Amino acid sequence: MGIFARYAATAVVWLAAISVLHGWLNLNAFQARRAGADGGKKTFKIGFLPVTCHLTCPVTDFINRSMTGSNIYEPIRFSGWPELKEAFLAGHTEATFILAPLAMKLREDGIKMKIVYLGHRDGTALMVHKDSDIYRIEDLRGKTVAVPNRYSNQRLLIFKALRDRNIPFDEVKLVEMPPPDMPAALSVKAVDGITSGEPFMGQTELDGYGRILYLTKDVWPEFISCVLAVREDVIEKDRERVQDLVNGIAKSGKWIDQSMDHRMQAAKFVSKNYYNQHPRLLEFVLSKPPDRVKYTNLAVRRPDFEEIEELARTAGILEGKVHFDDYCDPSFVRDDATIEAFQFEAPR
Repeated sequence: MGIFARYAATAVVWLAAISVLHGWLNLNAFQARRAGADGGKKTFKIGFLPVTCHLTCPVTDFINRSMTGSNIYEPIRFSGWPELKEAFLAGHTEATFILAPLAMKLREDGIKMKIVYLGHRDGTALMVHKDSDIYRIEDLRGKTVAVPNRYSNQRLLIFKALRDRNIPFDEVKLVEMPPPDMPAALSVKAVDGITSGEPFMGQTELDGYGRILYLTKDVWPEFISCVLAVREDVIEKDRERVQDLVNGIAKSGKWIDQSMDHRMQAAKFVSKNYYNQHPRLLEFVLSKPPDRVKYTNLAVRRPDFEEIEELARTAGILEGKVHFDDYCDPSFVRDDATIEAFQFEAPR
């Protein structure tokens, strides 16, 4: 064999090896094949961020794996909203946790998806620097506040808080910023305030430079930030699998809220295995105060979304072209009272 033939043969071998490695690491080809062989139920991918409003995603995965040795879906962690959204649009994930107004905007843009369950209730704060002269919402006039996304409910929360006090929305400057970057920005006073899902707001308290201006439960009780959205074609083709997912998410929420001990268990195994964060962050925001974020009463209900629609239209981020029945499917959980918590205790 000549030298060029040997190079060509070597290149083919390397190309095959790289393709196999890519399929294993990035496409999970072998995992999907194994899942198909084991019981005939193929798992599907669901996107999440390392925030408390997505906590039921890793909790469900951990409990299912611990109790049965298998999983009903594959959680895919993203670092920010743009990547999470694009993966969903491209079909890389079949379901995703996503900001409620952003899901509604996607439906306005023609993306066929349905909101099937909520991520949480409350679970957001607006933080200012401990040395700041901001002590009331009225003090936000002329200040700069970081929000996660144009289509975040945190942005609408500020809009509502200002409107309730007859303060023009344009008197506060809003800038978009990835939630993990917010604590550092507040610590050096690059912005006057930050607001996003936890645990990043709690981090500023733990590190000693953040002070709560408001918790969402004080401004917009039963606030919804994120929802669980599923592609319509997935619902149509495999409704049973989607029902299994929603059931697991709902049972996880009930389990988390069952006791403070369960909250602390979740903080430990989620921080270690999914979020890559120090457990103290989740332990803090899941307990200080205990109702800072809640994981029950999460069925999809029309009045909640009609309120978000009205605020979003008034704030200019939705056109009002779609409504509840266009982007929601409440049929997976008709009555929260019928949901029973997982019977599970994490290993000590």
